Amino acid sequence: MKAFVLINIRTGEVYDVIRQLKKIEQVKDVNMTFGPYDAVAVVVSKDIDDLGKILAGMIQPIPGVEETLTCLAVEI
Repeated sequence: MKAFVLINIRTGEVYDVIRQLKKIEQVKDVNMTFGPYDAVAVVVSKDIDDLGKILAGMIQPIPGVEETLTCLAVEI
């Protein structure tokens, strides 16, 4: 399962957060963005429960992460 995780990051901590996100095995790509979110991460997990564990246990606890919005990708 693939998901796009949109992330709001505390001012001045974007580079640090992106560096930490790149260390997570399930994060396949991460980019800084302009607009309402500061970064977008592409996360691949085995199922929805695994995705929840990745978000709650690995991404949201990163210092500087203020808010996330997860968008599930659908193959068509």
